[in-house]
Amino acid sequence: MKNISTQISLQAIIDFLGAEVKQVLGDPLNVSFNYLRPSDGENSYTIDWISSSKLNKQEIAESSLSKVLLVDQDVTYSKSIQHQKKILIYVVNTRLAIAYITQKFFLPKAQVGIHLSATIDSSAIVSEDCYIGAGSVLGKCTIGKKAVIHPNVTIYDNVTIGENCIIHAGAVVGTEGLGCQRLADGTLIKFPHLGGVRIGNNVEIGANSQIARGGFSDTIIGNGVKINGLCFIAHNCVLEENVWITGNTMLAGSVKVGKNATIFSSVTIRDNRVIGNGAVIGMGAIVTKNVPAGETWVGNPARKIGE
Repeated sequence: MKNISTQISLQAIIDFLGAEVKQVLGDPLNVSFNYLRPSDGENSYTIDWISSSKLNKQEIAESSLSKVLLVDQDVTYSKSIQHQKKILIYVVNTRLAIAYITQKFFLPKAQVGIHLSATIDSSAIVSEDCYIGAGSVLGKCTIGKKAVIHPNVTIYDNVTIGENCIIHAGAVVGTEGLGCQRLADGTLIKFPHLGGVRIGNNVEIGANSQIARGGFSDTIIGNGVKINGLCFIAHNCVLEENVWITGNTMLAGSVKVGKNATIFSSVTIRDNRVIGNGAVIGMGAIVTKNVPAGETWVGNPARKIGE
């Protein structure tokens, strides 16, 4: 991991986390740190965090070289930790807390501007505070405020992208799908795609993913959706808010995914299926039926866990 360095006071971190902090043991006054886990390991200038899934949390806390640790209630303020003058910040979810800290204090500020090698249609509407990377091609589309379009992205006509979106390198948004009808002699007649793609705010689309435009209506990606790399979202799919899709997953045409659903890696979902709110689809599943809200389905063909 590349060193991520800056000078941050511990009190600034505590104030920023607010209600996420349940308790602080040790003296946080006049304490600052420089790194998030540098490549050569933690030291007294780093802030460390202990995952809730670890079985040896206490051992990690006592042996860590970091002076400041984000921990959960399973870690005690032992004599060893006190002797080392460490500071324990108790939070409900350590992974979430470190994510908040990283985003607030350590991520570099997003670039703004259009690379000279980008090609943008004269009818495109691109907010001034966006970033458009090298080699990207934008058709007659709309790009919202603070969007980041990484290099070699292709965005077709009739695509609307909301605010604070991130489109990673090589992604294609608004391509035609390949729905066909076969004649009696085997000839394929391609179904027309006259719709577009509507992407909400705070959406992230992974590298080399593809989102097809709709046939006669739009493909819709709701607010807060996160799609990892190498995914394919077919024509007329509707992803409601905060759907999370991990890598190498394929949604066939007109699939509807309810809000807060999670679809793990290498999943295939048959056309016209509905995934309910908050459902979870395990990695590698082949989904051929509708999945009710809140259920977890796995396998090929996918079934509810326990059935």
